[in-house]
Amino acid sequence: MPETVAAPRAAAPGSPLRGSVNVLTMAARSVRLSARNLDALLISLALPVMLMLIFVYLFGGAIDTGTAYVTYVVPGVLVLCAGYGAANTAVGVAADMTEGVIDRFRSLDVGGTSVLAGHVVASAARNAAATAAVLAVAFLIGFRPAADAAAWAAVVGVLAAYVLAFSWLSAAVGLLARSPEAASGFTFFVLFLPYPSSAFVRVDSMPDWLHGFADNQPVTHVIEALRALLLDRPAGDALWWALAWCAGLSVVSIAASAFLFRRRTA
Repeated sequence: MPETVAAPRAAAPGSPLRGSVNVLTMAARSVRLSARNLDALLISLALPVMLMLIFVYLFGGAIDTGTAYVTYVVPGVLVLCAGYGAANTAVGVAADMTEGVIDRFRSLDVGGTSVLAGHVVASAARNAAATAAVLAVAFLIGFRPAADAAAWAAVVGVLAAYVLAFSWLSAAVGLLARSPEAASGFTFFVLFLPYPSSAFVRVDSMPDWLHGFADNQPVTHVIEALRALLLDRPAGDALWWALAWCAGLSVVSIAASAFLFRRRTA
């Protein structure tokens, strides 16, 4: 008698495998939607590069940072790029919540965690491409880091933690917003957050009343950690503060996103 082979069974609803498949499916969907929105994609790729070129060639000669300005500014541009890309998650989540597609996903046994995590994973993929573009142009205009392989791995880890933290925060904002247009306002907030930090000028060159905020906001800690790693300098407490900010923001944002999703879909 010929041996019979059982057909493979689909992952059970609610199983970790099923959840992972759903997250990857939702991430692929978000990436495809980003590719179709060509204007937003080009802006997310080109805007950080353009800002870096403007600061280096128009303002860099007038700003004293104690080193070549391109060397100083690249970590700040990387963080600006990551924050802006992550903030676009809010628009995608808000669009899903207002277009009725969530009901279709729920009928297919795709939970809210998978939908939101898919947006976050897609944000990480978009940010990887934008970061690569910024670094490529930075090398072309004279950026020469002193980081070894371990330091580069740490740079990738810090950037990934920052992107994930702000992507989950953006998901929560997208759930609060009543339209994609309202959610897009968050991208402008995140875009300008690096300016009152050490991204483009030293904090001690700012007015005294601004020092407290600029010294202690999360963006400054992330930038100083990246700058120390890329230039092979002592990071001090900046690295641990950066990771602590990212971890705390991620925990709070994930919890808020889960609560807000249940409330919006109740």
